[in-house]
Parts: sequence; structure tokens; C-alpha cells
Amino acid sequence: MIFDLQRYSTHDGPGIRTLVFLKGCSLACRWCQNPESRSPKPELLFDPRLCLPGCELCQHACPDAIQRQDDALRIDRTRLTRGDLQSLRELCPSEALTVCGQERTLDELMSDILRDRAFFERSGGGVTLSGGEPFMQPELAATLLARCKAEGLHTAVESCLHVPWQQIAPSLPHLDLVLADLKHVDEQRFFDWTRGKADRVLANLKRLAEQGIPLQIRVPLIPGFNADKDSIKAIIEAAAGLTGVEEIHFLPYHTLGMGKYALLGLPYEAPERPLDDLDLLNFAHAYAQRQGLPPVTRG
Repeated sequence: MIFDLQRYSTHDGPGIRTLVFLKGCSLACRWCQNPESRSPKPELLFDPRLCLPGCELCQHACPDAIQRQDDALRIDRTRLTRGDLQSLRELCPSEALTVCGQERTLDELMSDILRDRAFFERSGGGVTLSGGEPFMQPELAATLLARCKAEGLHTAVESCLHVPWQQIAPSLPHLDLVLADLKHVDEQRFFDWTRGKADRVLANLKRLAEQGIPLQIRVPLIPGFNADKDSIKAIIEAAAGLTGVEEIHFLPYHTLGMGKYALLGLPYEAPERPLDDLDLLNFAHAYAQRQGLPPVTRG
């Protein structure tokens, strides 16, 4: 189950890369830029701005879940069946209704990936699995990475590492790089903002380092959560204690994903303004350098 396949990426591993976004995540980060990636199942997105007045196609297709009231479309997503979503996938003429999440076979994915082999070879690029959380689909992740390695491609995974170790281990023989999130080291703060366990992430990071897997640490800087000097110092010190960390990337918070929450019928509970604190970024860079970690800021 994937929700996107992005070609010609240059910020998710070396060279030009193809990103495969697997659906499903074990965290519920307040600031998530891809909330449509959280559920492992297909989901309906609705943009009322595109809804055509008088059109009743979706209501006829799914009368138990979709009705028009007071000239507005009302959707009860809890009543949508898998069959309903399949019916809606190609139904809406204005694409006010879209379905996120599509089942693809390994052969189909490999066919799309190998279209870009020439770009990989010229740039030193390859394939990156992202999400959601790729290791939520451990069999697919391991098999797809193995197929890519058999084709001589560089492989990487972007991961929050908030999964049991046994879901990560099968992929390790086929991995050249892990781009690992390290959001916070404080257990309570991590839970309050992600509904996860920081200790699980840190334990998996330690085991990856012990396995000799090259690591790039990614730190999303979120106001109210970890965009302060004490939190940043603690995160950098934890990363500096790991072997194999090639770089630490700081990702200033932005609000580009805010509109997706409305499309899913969800509230937005993160800050409504992006992080704009050059002094804090300068501090993060300087402290990382003092700890022996090459810093990178990604916009």
C-alpha cells in the first residue's frame, strides 16, 4: 500500500532518487506534513472548493456515507467501505473527492523505479523508501530493497524508527543508508506530541549504529516541542554518541501540510506559523560542529 511515488528527488539521499511512499505510521505527530500517510488503509480526501453544485454522483455511489445537507456535502468516513473507496477513486469529475492509497505489486513498483536507472547511474542516486513509516510494511520494504540491490541500485530508507526491531532487521542486508528521525530524547515531551516512545527510537538507533549502517539524523524543529536550545543540545549529544552518523539535518517547521487536515476532516493541532529563528539554527549548527557532526539545514 503506497500513497505516492516521487521521481527526481535530490534531498532524500545521494544523487537523483525515486521515492516510494509507503502508507501507515505508528506515530501521530501533531505537525505531520503527510497526515494522509498515517493510516495503513486507503482514505478519502474532500476539497469542498472543487465540489460541483448539483452533482450527485458520489451520493448515488455511497448513499450510506455521503449526503448533501444545507447545500453542503456531508461525509461519514466511518461508514465508507473498501468497495465505496474503490468506486469513488475515479468517480468525481472535478476531483473534489480523491482517494489516497493504492495497492501496487512489486513488479509494478520496480518497473517505475527502473525507468530512472540512467539518472541514478549518472548522479550516484537510487531509491529511497519513505512514508508514513516504511517499516510498518516490513515484508514489502525488505523485498523491494532486495530487488533494488539486485539491480545495483543505491538504497535508503527514511524512518521514524518507532517500530519493533524485528520489523527493521530484515531490510538491513539490503540498505546503504538510513535517514533517521530523532525528534526528541525526553520521554514525556515525545509522548505528548507524537503518542510514541522516545526510548524505542533511541534503542533502534543504537542497534543500527552497532550494525554499522550509515546514518543521517534528521531533526524537525517544532516550536513548543523541541525548537529550543536545551532540547537541541540533548538531541545533538544523543546523535553524537552514535557511530556511523554522517550528517545531522535540521528541518525548520513549516505549515505547508496544514491544508491536508481539512481534506481529511481532521483538526490541526500544531503551531500555525512556521519557524523563523535564524539565531536558533545558527546555534544548532555551531553546537553540532562542536560535537563532531556535520550540520545541514533543509528548507
